[in-house]
This record gives sequence, C-alpha cells and structure tokens, in this order.
Amino acid sequence: MSTVDITTPAGTTDGSVDLPAEIFDVQSNIPLMHQVVVAQLAAARQGTHKAKTRGEVSGGGKKPYRQKGTGRARQGSTRAPQFAGGGTVHGPVPHTYTQRTPKKMKAAALRGALSDRARAGQVHVLSGLVEGETPSTKVALSALSAVAGGVRSVLVVIDRDDEAGWKSLRNAPQVHLIAPDQLNTYDVLVNDDVVFTKGALDVFLSFAGVTAAETGKVSTAKKGASA
Repeated sequence: MSTVDITTPAGTTDGSVDLPAEIFDVQSNIPLMHQVVVAQLAAARQGTHKAKTRGEVSGGGKKPYRQKGTGRARQGSTRAPQFAGGGTVHGPVPHTYTQRTPKKMKAAALRGALSDRARAGQVHVLSGLVEGETPSTKVALSALSAVAGGVRSVLVVIDRDDEAGWKSLRNAPQVHLIAPDQLNTYDVLVNDDVVFTKGALDVFLSFAGVTAAETGKVSTAKKGASA
C-alpha cells in the first residue's frame, strides 16, 4: 500500500491518504490492457459507412446501346460497377464494431493501468481544485502544476457535485475531466498523470468495493507537526 500527500489549491500539504494495494499496486497485464483499449476504441466508432450498390444508384434504367452489332461488349446499364458513376461492388455497409468485454476484464485492466501510474509516482490527490465555491481556472491550473507540473496532459478525476471544479477546468486544453464512475483504462494510459480530488477518490474506491476500513484512516497530520 502506497501513500500520497493531499495537496491543497494553495500548494501546501494537508495530510496524506493510503492508496489500496489491490487497486494501485497490482501486476499490470499489458495484453489485457491492450485488448480492453482496442475494444473501447472500437465501440466508439459510429459504423455508419455506406456505399451504394448498382441497385441503389439512381439512373441507368435504359440499356446504353443495342445488344449486337456494335463490336463492343454487351451492357445492360450505365450504373454497372465498371462505369463511372456506377455502383460499388462489396463496398462498406453499416455495422457495429462493438466487442464483448466482460466487466472483470475491464476492472482488471483499469487496476493495471492505475498501478502503472502509481508506481511511477504519477498519481496525485488534491483536497480540491479551488477554495470555496467560486470557479477559477488560474487557481485550478496552479493546483495541478503543483503536483503534476511540466506534463503535457493530465487526467483529473473529479466528483460530479464539484461544480466549481468542473467550471474551472472544462476549457483547459491540457486537462481531461472525468467523473469517478467514468474512469477507464484508455483515459488513464493516454494521459501523463492522474489527479484525484479527495472526494472523487473516496467515490471511486466505493465503486471499486474498497471500504475505509480496508484502506486505513486518512492521516490529517501536517508535515512538520509535533507529536
């Protein structure tokens, strides 16, 4: 079980929190994560591609020329595939790309991705993105810079009820906001660092079936405080 500091929007430390080993310190199964990511990207495809066959292209009802005597090959319609403007043979048709992925596979892949980030020191916890209820993009970005400065992209897991946090970062190009119940393998892997707000981390762990008794009490002792 690893421990990470809880950082405030002002950049100070406000205690620490334990990351349960069964989620943040498991063996990463790379083939499994690849399979889950491929399935997720495939499910995002619309599958609305369509090409018309010779029976669907308009026109071509009249025989272009007589059957015999022209010296050319016999033709019945100018909408045959060999003519310009004709139909397509074996063209794409609408279909779904969805792959069946069991829930246990998705959960195992997500645990592996989070564990990979946690072992690299790329999982962080903030007490909040802003102080109070007033949104502030400047304050929120400063808070992210304090824990994940210099990275190109950050995945921020934020509670759905944190309206000030959503408004503060929804237009930041380097930040991808996501709710705890939407956390997935692809978003964890495609971003450099993962930042949880304390409330979002508690919600995510409850979704994962980890109780407070299993993770241990959150330490609220300030750094440098005397016993």
